[in-house]
Amino acid sequence: MNERFLFAEDLPEEADPLDNKWKILVIDDEPEVHNITKIVLSDLIFDNGGLSIHSAYSAKEAKQLILNSSEDFAVAIVDVVMETVHAGLDFVKWVREDLGNHKIRLFLRTGQPGEAPEESVIRDYDINDYKNKTELTALKLKTSVYSALRSFRDILTIEKHRVGLEKIIAASSEFIECETLPQFGSAILKQVAVVLGINEETVICCAVAKDASNHFSDVHILAMNQPQVETRLPLNKEIEGRIKRALALKQSIYEEDYFIGYFTTKHNTENVLYVAQNHQLEPMQHSLLEFFANNIAVVHENLKLRDVIKESQKELSYIIGEAVEMRSKETGSHVKRVAQTSYMLAKLYGLDEFTSEMIKLASPLHDVGKVGIPDYVLNKPDKLDSDEWQVMQTHAQIGYEMLTRTDNPILQLGATIARQHHEKWDGTGYPQGLKGEEIHVAGRISALMDVYDALGSKRCYKNPWDNQQIVDFISEQKGKAFEPKLVELLLANISEFNQVREHFPDQT
Repeated sequence: MNERFLFAEDLPEEADPLDNKWKILVIDDEPEVHNITKIVLSDLIFDNGGLSIHSAYSAKEAKQLILNSSEDFAVAIVDVVMETVHAGLDFVKWVREDLGNHKIRLFLRTGQPGEAPEESVIRDYDINDYKNKTELTALKLKTSVYSALRSFRDILTIEKHRVGLEKIIAASSEFIECETLPQFGSAILKQVAVVLGINEETVICCAVAKDASNHFSDVHILAMNQPQVETRLPLNKEIEGRIKRALALKQSIYEEDYFIGYFTTKHNTENVLYVAQNHQLEPMQHSLLEFFANNIAVVHENLKLRDVIKESQKELSYIIGEAVEMRSKETGSHVKRVAQTSYMLAKLYGLDEFTSEMIKLASPLHDVGKVGIPDYVLNKPDKLDSDEWQVMQTHAQIGYEMLTRTDNPILQLGATIARQHHEKWDGTGYPQGLKGEEIHVAGRISALMDVYDALGSKRCYKNPWDNQQIVDFISEQKGKAFEPKLVELLLANISEFNQVREHFPDQT
């Protein structure tokens, strides 16, 4: 067969594509050009897909086809001279500049090269190939289309990686905002599907962590989207076997229908991300999951360290608070109960997890200023006289001045609580006589929970009150000493608050 195009008039209108994977747009005002192009490209297969060839007989018609298409065209073969002498060139500018489409490969061909000189067109227009119809053989046409399809495929791959990496960055931001390991586990399950660009219900995901020196049975499950009650083994036998293999090899595993990302942190914790679905994972998805697994391991390590720091801060607050109790000859767990019940009341009040947790960590410091009160006042078994009462009242300001010297946010909040936990809702409290919402919410909450717990505890000047006496007193002080809403929340959930005393009983 002669390689040159012979524009016959009796060629068939349509060549059946093998696969509609690659969309080709032929733009030419000569029908025979469409016919011969379809015949030449009818048997072309690229990346296991055939071509779906679409025809437009003018630049205007081509624009409409592109605007109405739900899928991107891979290649457009464009004639220069159609309804105008520069219709094809105007179409190229429209695609690149107006649509902002830089993925489609634009291949110009012309039968009138004088209307569009090759050098100036290549220089001035964002095209990918240029051919005169007189020199374009069947082989050259196929070569140009193959080249264009390769470029389009590579652009799509780069774009998918870009989008995937953006999703990983966004997922990492969500991980950083997680305050607890359970929140972190939920974020993993959600973001794996987002990163892969698939429905969350179609993927099996499991993230585990273990200390490198421990046995496999010490694996801790961070996240699992299959029915799972415990956070430790057993796992599904097949999944368990695959994870064991990755831990034994100490490397990631790439298979057609599943991926296992393995990563070790500098603190010697091994992290594994297992992802499987019911069809083949693409190589690009493997790459994204590898990056994602690394991020999960690093964030998990940081969360664990943050938990250690938070636990240390909590214990330090308890130790300081209990030291004050011991000096007051009060052998109990008052500060632990105030911390826990303040957290519970803060949550009921509608405060977010972070703020509630901050109140829990800072509230044990409410009486730290008592270290500056003389023993004869602090431990007097009888009622204080007016001078002694004035001395006792100074503990609020002393505590504030002790804690406010640091930039630590927990101690700063502790300073506020120390100074305000004796303020009253009606403005009759001390040391500043604040009223209503002038009192910080942490001060209002700590004040109520300090009194609630102190009434039920033995002191050097009194025996513990029974539950009904406590309820009656707090009800009577609603709107006076305490914010009404806080009193209502406490009394509505009084049985749950009473359980805290059972959990942290006074030590005799």
